[in-house]
Amino acid sequence: MATEQGVREARALIRGAGSATLATSAGGQPFASLVTPAPAPDLSPLLWLSALSEHTRHLAAEPRCALLFTGAAEGPNPQTAPRVTVTGLAERVPEAEAPALKARWLARHPYAALYADFADFALWRVRIGAALHVGGFARAERIRAAELAPDPAAVAAIAAAEAGIVAHVNRDHADAVAAIAEGLLGAGPGAWRLATVDVDGCDLTEGNRTVRLAFLAQVSDAGAVRAALVRAAREGRSRLGQAV
Repeated sequence: MATEQGVREARALIRGAGSATLATSAGGQPFASLVTPAPAPDLSPLLWLSALSEHTRHLAAEPRCALLFTGAAEGPNPQTAPRVTVTGLAERVPEAEAPALKARWLARHPYAALYADFADFALWRVRIGAALHVGGFARAERIRAAELAPDPAAVAAIAAAEAGIVAHVNRDHADAVAAIAEGLLGAGPGAWRLATVDVDGCDLTEGNRTVRLAFLAQVSDAGAVRAALVRAAREGRSRLGQAV
């Protein structure tokens, strides 16, 4: 059984990654490529892939794949970097689901709007089957899909409340968003906006920049999101020397 800390760290790596290594295969030959994932509300990695790419052709023929998400190393030894490898099955996202999930992917990767409507691109999703989390040198544990996945009821509740939360925060609390981005996350000044919310945290964007706020614990309703954002804004203001 995976530890609570290991699960939390693995989910944070998946939620926060701006890039990952995708492993596919063709004719028994492994192939690795750089991809830019974004997590769906249920943690499934989303990939915006071109049909012209070799890895996309591989997935169409053999959906079994793996993704490696890597954090920052503590020092000169790359083996100290936290990382998680997820294995699973890739699938094209059905047309009915694609618009909302594509918007979510673009919120994480706003620069990709330049090619987001190219005809050869489509949204893919990796259904996670298992994971191996390495918290640093000699710290490894296997995690089952059921252990890694967030609570479905919480996912549904936050997804239903997300649009209202985002609209309200950006309309009435832009100063709080700026305090979180600039003070707490050290992202620098800018017209920061709340882009997405999920059970584990939220994404803030400014132009082509995106930063991630990880909540201290999983949330399950709009009230818990509000409390997490209020706490983060107060800490951000405190670090900026502003009144809280």
